[in-house]
Amino acid sequence: MKKINYRKLFTALTWALVLSGLVMSWSFASEKHSHAKVNHVSVEIINPSENEFINETEVKNFFEERHDVLVNNELKNIDINGLEKALNSNPAVENAEISYDVNGDLKISVKQRRPLVRIITSSGESYYIDSLSKLMPLSFRSTGRVLVANGAIYESYARRYQYSVDQIAQNPLFKEISVLDDIYDISKHIYADSLLCDLIHQIYVTPEKEFVLTPVVGDQSILLGKNQDLDVKLNKLKLFYSEGLNKTNSWNKYSTINLKFKNLVVCTKK
Repeated sequence: MKKINYRKLFTALTWALVLSGLVMSWSFASEKHSHAKVNHVSVEIINPSENEFINETEVKNFFEERHDVLVNNELKNIDINGLEKALNSNPAVENAEISYDVNGDLKISVKQRRPLVRIITSSGESYYIDSLSKLMPLSFRSTGRVLVANGAIYESYARRYQYSVDQIAQNPLFKEISVLDDIYDISKHIYADSLLCDLIHQIYVTPEKEFVLTPVVGDQSILLGKNQDLDVKLNKLKLFYSEGLNKTNSWNKYSTINLKFKNLVVCTKK
């Protein structure tokens, strides 16, 4: 007959009682917490900027319009996951999270979407591509101070909004007709460089799917060509502006700056 180790048995029973007590305490605390009422609702916009597409008042109004009464309601009656899902469906919201504490304070944290470039199609329709490569409708509250892309762009928001630009680029059928992925790629390159970001304000798409940049200073057209070798082309442009135009004070001397030739910047005088 196997000898019983009473010390191990006692230790096991002790831990069982401790864990049982913890579970009972947690259950009691959880039950008590669920009956707590919401005393206060706070809203935090995580990334406020000059492009304000949603604010604290609009977030609170969003719940009131849905008849989701938060203040003085018990936490157990509030569908936190459902409210988060509803708030995340707002076109201006990148991510929203709702949390609460034992005092009944409800905190709503909202990260708003950041537009990267504004698209103006050939028919005059307008929408954004955001920093996560997703299409974003215009806001009635604010017009984003971002790059503008226009010209031979035929893709409407209604036909493309359910896809990200990355998904469009990976779809063989969309890729044949789309220029949104090229515009997004060029925009990212421009925003990644502080000089280019200050210098360029418009991307024009030609019928041949080539790209022309328009600077903030001067009225010349910068012929970028196809969306290829962007780093090389844009580095040539930076060097030309810093070592060429700046030193010769020739901002309005040229009508075109052509970056399409290898190792060359070809300019046309007015």
